[in-house]
Amino acid sequence: MIETIDTSLIDWSRAQFALTAMYHWLFVPLTLGLGVIQAVMETIYYKTGNEFWKRTARFWMKLFGINFAIGVATGLILEFEFGTNWSNYSWFVGDIFGAPLAIEGILAFFMEATFIAVMFFGWNKVSKGFHLASTWLTIIGATLSAYWILVANAWMQYPAGMAFNPDTVRNEMVDFWAVALSPVAINKFFHTVLSGWVLGSVFVLGVSSWYLLKKREVEFSLASIKTGAIFGLIASALIVWTGDGSAYQVAQKQPMKLAAMEGLYEGGNGIGLSGIGLLNPGKATYNDQADPFLFNIQIPGMLSFLAERDMNAYVPGIRNLIEGGYPTSGGTAALSANEKIARGKKAIKALSDYKTAVKAKDTEAAKLHRAALDENFDYFGYGYIRDVSELIPNVALTFYSFRVMVILGAYFILLFILALWFEHKDKIKDMRRLQRVCLWSIPLGYIAGQAGWIVAEVGRQPWAIQDILPAGAAISKLDTSSVQITFFLFLILFTLLLIAEIGIMLKAIKKGPEEITEN
Repeated sequence: MIETIDTSLIDWSRAQFALTAMYHWLFVPLTLGLGVIQAVMETIYYKTGNEFWKRTARFWMKLFGINFAIGVATGLILEFEFGTNWSNYSWFVGDIFGAPLAIEGILAFFMEATFIAVMFFGWNKVSKGFHLASTWLTIIGATLSAYWILVANAWMQYPAGMAFNPDTVRNEMVDFWAVALSPVAINKFFHTVLSGWVLGSVFVLGVSSWYLLKKREVEFSLASIKTGAIFGLIASALIVWTGDGSAYQVAQKQPMKLAAMEGLYEGGNGIGLSGIGLLNPGKATYNDQADPFLFNIQIPGMLSFLAERDMNAYVPGIRNLIEGGYPTSGGTAALSANEKIARGKKAIKALSDYKTAVKAKDTEAAKLHRAALDENFDYFGYGYIRDVSELIPNVALTFYSFRVMVILGAYFILLFILALWFEHKDKIKDMRRLQRVCLWSIPLGYIAGQAGWIVAEVGRQPWAIQDILPAGAAISKLDTSSVQITFFLFLILFTLLLIAEIGIMLKAIKKGPEEITEN
């Protein structure tokens, strides 16, 4: 099947999905972060009765609403692409992948839709307590939406709770809770949501600093900066913890991704973590003699510790993962990529032979072929790999994206601490340089989030589902030109939506909280 597919179709299908996902992720994290911040502000209003906090909460709620509406539009397109561009994927694992998406639509999105109208239009129409409950339930609904979508994504990284049915040629869910509560899903959820909280905090700091630069809304800005910085600092501290969990999960479930994140070609015991490094562009293949780095400053033993909780543990590099033979935790030697490909082809052939035997009503032969399929199914996806080099993701993109994410995360921690310190000292309103830094940090929050998703998704290539289905076998059989056309149509549409959102946001910010009228 895969031999007849134009490789440019694979590339364009990937590009279109990446385009949609990256635009969608411009809107989602701000929804998650800003929603909680404005809910906290309304809670303060509920407890104190101070109208100042009501006005403050309503301003941030307005910006939340603008962002939320456009985020929904891009998210719907993203889900439809699984059917249009990735129909083989949808057929192969739709019984599993569709479940969390259905729950997201029925439960979480319904919850948002029910209470969001009260949140926006219920001021002075319902009691303060009911309005506050509606606000929190809207934000909880948005967060639950993120949870179920991230469960689906995590399952692609670590397929669990499933069994392959050779009669339907589909994977079927056998343990819902193994899918919903997998360690990868739980960690991905917290890490991703926390990144949204950090962005929301950076956004609040930046917009509030703009008011201080314009010498407007000083009391509002100082209160918002204090709230945002406290919230951002708490989120940043937690994200360090979930980041450690992510590194451990990647090491256990996706060692090739970890190797790409670190530019690690040759593994060993006591491997250091690359702190500051520059990759060698002359490194052409995994087995050439070129040094992977032009320079590399490492933290000794730290990668081994992050991967195995042991500073002297063995961590495989890209060459080791391709050539195999290194010791595994089970005490056996790891299979080489070629051995996995051979076993994958055995699984594919066994499936074909099984279908033939069933059709011929040859029960004994069907049993033998089913046993061969079960024995080799863990490597089923490798049977579609034509060259071992396909198993190596884009090392440079993964390596540098990971460092951009980590460096910006550390920068945000410092920014929140400085903002809190100078706000506490009552000096931030006069520090124009720090105000400008906060303002121009807003785009950095988006860059950090995009970099994290690049690591997650580029790092697991070529797999649509880790080890089970490569992207080349997951796509729909379409004309490449049709994917190209829709790619550019989406590019134009999403860009116009982004420009519209920025324009509406800027207009609302320029009006300021004083311009919000009562309902």
